[in-house]
Amino acid sequence: MFSFFKKKTQEKEAEEKVQNVIYDYEDVTDLMHYFEQETGITFEQQKNILKSKLTLFCKTNKIDSFTGLLNSVKSDGELKQELINLLTTNETYFYREFTQIQEVVEHVQHRASSTPIKILCAPCATGEEPYSIAIALLEAGVSVEFSITGIDINSEALQKAKDARYSKRHMGSLDETLVQRYFGLEDEQYVLSEKVKSRVSFEQKNVFEPDFTALGKFDYVFSRNMLIYFDKETKLKVKSILESMQKDPSVGVFFGHADLF
Repeated sequence: MFSFFKKKTQEKEAEEKVQNVIYDYEDVTDLMHYFEQETGITFEQQKNILKSKLTLFCKTNKIDSFTGLLNSVKSDGELKQELINLLTTNETYFYREFTQIQEVVEHVQHRASSTPIKILCAPCATGEEPYSIAIALLEAGVSVEFSITGIDINSEALQKAKDARYSKRHMGSLDETLVQRYFGLEDEQYVLSEKVKSRVSFEQKNVFEPDFTALGKFDYVFSRNMLIYFDKETKLKVKSILESMQKDPSVGVFFGHADLF
């Protein structure tokens, strides 16, 4: 009998403790500044969207305040990566803004040197862009060897890129001939062939970290639709970093049409 009443008392105390928790999902400023400091991405014009995403993230992870979340991500690398993945999810597709890719193909075709070509895609999201470049170069029948490095801070996106399995909506502007030539169909997903995948490697990198430039120098650098998330000062900083990684500065970095300075 005593143990029964003891159990009931403990349950009541636990219930009262839950009821007394004060949830604070109002001021997102400190979290926003921390995320900007870590990634360069600003949500200054999208605070309501950020607040909504972070509130759901907190509730899912049983964190009762934005202050609690900030303290947690500073000490928990896994939780921090989950947050980065949540806030850096991007939609893309094959042969997006293909004019720039075609420009690189033509430039490669007219190169006098037979030195292997290195291409950087920063960011690469789920892999459609670096794979598009590889397909375009293979289609052009370029004789020079080439390799493409894709980088991103989103670990989930990188895993999808490595898996190279895509739905119909990601096929973008690829015509049916290219789809049949470079993809197999499994369970209604388009699986990229190894002859394309073997040309591309992926790494989880942050452009603001010192080891990013340790990737080396590249013949061509793509950085499309990343700068739209940065303020002007950060855009210029990223531009300078990427330009420093070019073998030939006269070629220029390929930025997205929306990446205005």
